[in-house]
Amino acid sequence: MSSPSILIAGSGFGGIAVAIELKRAGFHQFTLLEKAAEIGGVWRENTYPGAACDVPSPYYSLSYEPNPAWPTRYSLQADIHAYMKHVVEKYDLARHIRFGAEVVGAAFERETASWRVRTADGAEHVANVFVPALGQLSRPVRPDIPGRETFAGPAFHSAEWAHGCELAGKRVAVIGTGASAIQFVPKIQPEVARLTLFQRAAPYVVPKPDREYSGWQRRLFRALPPAQSLERLLFWSAGELSVFGLNGNKKVAGLIGWIARKHLDRQVADPALRAKLTPDYPIGCKRVLFANDYYPAVTQSNVDVQTGAIAEITPGGVRTADDIEHPADVLVYGTGFAATDFLGGLDVRGLDGRELKDAWAGGARAYLGLTVPGFPNLFCVYGPNTNLGSGSIIYMIERQASYIRQAVEHLSATAPSYLDVRAEVERDYDEEIQGRLAHSVWTLCSSWYRQANGRVPTNWPGTVSEYDRRTKILALTDYRTVTVPGVAKAALR
Repeated sequence: MSSPSILIAGSGFGGIAVAIELKRAGFHQFTLLEKAAEIGGVWRENTYPGAACDVPSPYYSLSYEPNPAWPTRYSLQADIHAYMKHVVEKYDLARHIRFGAEVVGAAFERETASWRVRTADGAEHVANVFVPALGQLSRPVRPDIPGRETFAGPAFHSAEWAHGCELAGKRVAVIGTGASAIQFVPKIQPEVARLTLFQRAAPYVVPKPDREYSGWQRRLFRALPPAQSLERLLFWSAGELSVFGLNGNKKVAGLIGWIARKHLDRQVADPALRAKLTPDYPIGCKRVLFANDYYPAVTQSNVDVQTGAIAEITPGGVRTADDIEHPADVLVYGTGFAATDFLGGLDVRGLDGRELKDAWAGGARAYLGLTVPGFPNLFCVYGPNTNLGSGSIIYMIERQASYIRQAVEHLSATAPSYLDVRAEVERDYDEEIQGRLAHSVWTLCSSWYRQANGRVPTNWPGTVSEYDRRTKILALTDYRTVTVPGVAKAALR
């Protein structure tokens, strides 16, 4: 039986991991469609000052591709992007990538049991299997604030940082205090004349156990790989323990909350400022952040933390609900991403022309976060309910890549033309996951994890080891196995 052809949308960690998994299993008829001119996903796009990962690098790496040369425990954007480029080169993936090919739509053709994928340049690509690997954090969001377009100075999102914009001596307004702002605020604070930070909800911030790896440590990691694996295991274990706090264990949640409060108390002496920076919601409901330099930065004399609601943006700054205008020369949005808008609004059509946006009208959902009834041979990476409140998404992506590889192996070794997950299997799974999430901390406040209707389509409610167990073997009883007479494997084109 000939090998199925596979189209992968995106060349971030998700697309790369699937490509490597296929190649290691002997499948070479795959293509990655990448909208940009180089690989990298979020680690290509997010180049703001201080951009880094808040998961330790030994854990935020492919398990079969450890990197003994990480310069620090929590690596910066450039180091992570360089690691991804190294992996692409080592596994000879570049020849499988088509750059400048932004996927805009895909349709499944029952008659040929294949996906016809369209790119923005008008080209069409046909394959047996379609793997969208676009992630949850790839579409920046600017808040819908009145007057936003009237601002007279430079204005940009942190994920689209304007490196040509000189900030030295300028009055800078920053809207948002999420994971990106926590990193870039300490970097720009020393150079700006005035930094006004608009905070809607104070984040929980815990110490970041970062460190530079010394030369002898890197030599140790090279000579004795289990030494680095041990550090990976320690952070994996800490992540698994933290999950219990997110799911209602008061002792674990209380310990993390105590660490965050002590961190705030140690670094912020002013009672009034400390009150502004104290969260008023349960820990874990919004993303817990790691930083050692954020609180010291916002205590500086040139920083003003505003907690009042924003009424409008004016040509000269930001006006708050108390009718005070805060002047600014530059406006920076640290307002995150459209995490619940899965697949970025792609026009995806399955059996009988059914649109994915209709299937997801109440919120994105997929069996194991991977596959949707009525959309055969489509497997998402970093799909619905696979984000983590604690742990490494790379661990999850590796499990998804393994599951997809099993599907490809089945399609290669047997006669079926496509696999379509059974509607009742997906329904029962979704009811289970949403039922568990209903008892989690993520339902207790408004956050990017949660939709306006209360549904949490983003996060996985269990440990990563549970997800590993549930995706380890592709159970064919979960699927309708369909053969289309006279249809051979589609040649990738």
